[in-house]
Amino acid sequence: MGPGKRLFCFGCGYSARIFAARFRAGGGSVAGTCRTAEKAAGLAASGITPFLFGEGLPLEDPATALAGATHLLISTPPGEKGDPVLAAHAEDLRRLAPHAEWAGYLSTTGVYGDRQGGWVDETTPLDPAVARSDRRARAEADWLAFAKETGLSLHIFRLAGIYGPGRNQLAGVLDGTARRIVKEGQIFSRIHVEDIANVLEASIARPNPGAIYNVCDDEPAPAHDVVAYAAELLGRAPPPEIPFEEAALSPMGRSFYMSSRRVSNRRIHEELGVKLSYPTYREGLKSLLGTL
Repeated sequence: MGPGKRLFCFGCGYSARIFAARFRAGGGSVAGTCRTAEKAAGLAASGITPFLFGEGLPLEDPATALAGATHLLISTPPGEKGDPVLAAHAEDLRRLAPHAEWAGYLSTTGVYGDRQGGWVDETTPLDPAVARSDRRARAEADWLAFAKETGLSLHIFRLAGIYGPGRNQLAGVLDGTARRIVKEGQIFSRIHVEDIANVLEASIARPNPGAIYNVCDDEPAPAHDVVAYAAELLGRAPPPEIPFEEAALSPMGRSFYMSSRRVSNRRIHEELGVKLSYPTYREGLKSLLGTL
């Protein structure tokens, strides 16, 4: 990162925009994609040059959009037909690959599937449990194959559950939507959005093409414990515990409880030298009290 560097983000969502702000603060410029004119206006207001893109909506002028890009971040979700970026712009990226200093693909720890609370690391064989995680696993493989073929300096980041300003259990306790759903043995890993940016910055400083990193904090924990701690910070009584079997969750909500695992983040510490700003949910939630 720095003056003269240009980041292009396929997908300017929650995590990408935090990282983009860091990139711009370091003196670089940022361009990125969204699906609507309304969202494009929001990106432009935050200093990101916007381009429309999505599944079935390719870049209108990819040569202009990608011109001068030194860094590439892909956070668009794969669809049933595969990764939309590779489907629409593989040839454009093939031309960019020799000139790109670094590329990152944001995946999910969901690709490990259900481990019944056991530990996983980056060497654990993948076993995605639900359709969207299966699509992520296939997209990872497609991107790694593309990088091997083209020389793209690609890194894979498997993100745990993301929280941060505007997206956290404190807000749920305050607005009454937080629920303490209890499922025996259920363990989740999570990561503060600012620590995602920390990891990406560390990877840029120490590039290792082909590397895969789990991006999570140091303490996997049951979701109901996190909600209870949020209530404690706010001086509120915690929501009552609800047995999973009685929770009346949507199919999407139930799918999150179908997998239980503890995700190791040793590699980001040892290989990238990352020191997390929020090593557990406790530090993370405390930091967010001032954002409410």
